[in-house]
Amino acid sequence: MGTVFSFDIRDPATPAIGRALEEAVAWLHHVDEVFSTYRPDSAISRLGRGELSVERCGPEVAEVLGLCEAAARATDGWFSHTAGGRLDPSGMVKGWAVERASRILYGAGAHNTCVNGGGDIQLRGEAAPGVPWRVGIAHPLRPGALCAVVTGGGGGLAVATSGTAERGPHVLDPRTGEPATALASLTLTGPGLTWTDALATAAFAMGPAARAWTEALDSHQALGVTAEGALWQTPGLSTTRR
Repeated sequence: MGTVFSFDIRDPATPAIGRALEEAVAWLHHVDEVFSTYRPDSAISRLGRGELSVERCGPEVAEVLGLCEAAARATDGWFSHTAGGRLDPSGMVKGWAVERASRILYGAGAHNTCVNGGGDIQLRGEAAPGVPWRVGIAHPLRPGALCAVVTGGGGGLAVATSGTAERGPHVLDPRTGEPATALASLTLTGPGLTWTDALATAAFAMGPAARAWTEALDSHQALGVTAEGALWQTPGLSTTRR
């Protein structure tokens, strides 16, 4: 998917966890083969060109497209997997794939893990006994600097950031088809990365409206950085400012 994935497992090594790690890595490679828009031979690329039907792509494609349609409804169209007239469910796929990889590890007994897909993170448990995970939020306008640190883990904490720091303006405003530029970054936290990542993408596309919209969400909190460098966060988000 054009990015780097990493696993940080804080549980004692066991054969079951080793096998689960291999399974999780194989799962991510499979997802890349099916969904990567960087691969002309992927199922999603062939579907976008009209060479395959959804039914011939396999059940995972139908599942992801169903999630994309649900996200579009939940965000009044601000999440779109067809913005700019091109089929691209990447805003859903990465979080969905990482969350499932995390579940694979958890099912094998790895209960204290951090699975990171290009900066979008699914946490479980603790970094060490009695020590929560700490996730630094990169400042989009100051390379090498952090704008805040989020702590958590427990039964599951997802942290997803949409922004311009790594790839430049690439999130499209589905209403115009042009890159969204009012925000430099939008970080969302929530229980699972599938929806947290998708909602972060939608909120980033909203621009100034994202603040009020994220404040109304029940299970998610947000940290936004405007294009001018001003920071804001929802009242329920616990962070350490840097």
